[in-house]
Amino acid sequence: MAQARALLREAAERLRAAGVASPEHDAGELLAHVLGTRRSQLLLLDEVAESAVGAYDDLVVRRAAREPLQHLVGRAWFRHVSVEVGPGVFVPRPETELLAGWAVEQARAAAASSGRPPVVADLCTGSGVIARSIADEVPEARVHAVELDPAAHAWAERNLAGTGVELRLGDLSSAFDDLAGTVDVLVSNPPYVPLEAWESVAVEARDHDPHLALFSGEDGLDAVRAIEARGVVLLRAGGVVGVEHADVQGESAPAVFSGSGRWEEVRDHRDLAGRPRYLTARRPR
Repeated sequence: MAQARALLREAAERLRAAGVASPEHDAGELLAHVLGTRRSQLLLLDEVAESAVGAYDDLVVRRAAREPLQHLVGRAWFRHVSVEVGPGVFVPRPETELLAGWAVEQARAAAASSGRPPVVADLCTGSGVIARSIADEVPEARVHAVELDPAAHAWAERNLAGTGVELRLGDLSSAFDDLAGTVDVLVSNPPYVPLEAWESVAVEARDHDPHLALFSGEDGLDAVRAIEARGVVLLRAGGVVGVEHADVQGESAPAVFSGSGRWEEVRDHRDLAGRPRYLTARRPR
């Protein structure tokens, strides 16, 4: 038997030395995963069986090598839901919960003003986490999602099964011709990292997230431009779009929309750390 607190302390020290951003949190999550419990329950634990110590050590070694925590536990929590994740799909980030919350609010507002089920489209759905959150929190919504990467699409299929979300495999720039002019809320967390910013990307993302979900041209705005063009086709009059972007794109990403002259109410929004995080815009009524 090993002392739980000593085990956690040693693991956190190893993760900190390896450059992991949240060593105590990750050490606790990994031990809770091995023991089949929640991190909050570890406070009640005195000792850990030797059989579990070995499995825990293996996971700590992998996390110290900067393998994503979510890959090691096989799941990512997001708002009120969780999704399965692993190699081949972008790991959802906590910052994106703000964009998803905005989409939920807009879907509810569309339903209240029109008296009908709102139509929502999620471009570059990845794991499907935004679409799943909207379906969970606005159950009357007709939610559609599209993903280009077959590997990520397979994860989305798993995560959206039984939710009522209509998932497609395809390119955001040509998706949903059948929904043209009917969408109330368009939402996307697209790739937005400039190719030149390779070295600045966190090791976990750079080495484990699919590059198709990260990089988007020399300035990182190729996907944003495609979403702007597609939004003009898909959204009904008065419909809204929300797009996540890098914190250095707080001016350049909204400018894609304001510069086209096809949108109104173009605004940028900050995350909880005060960094530019996502833009929103409305099609003229």
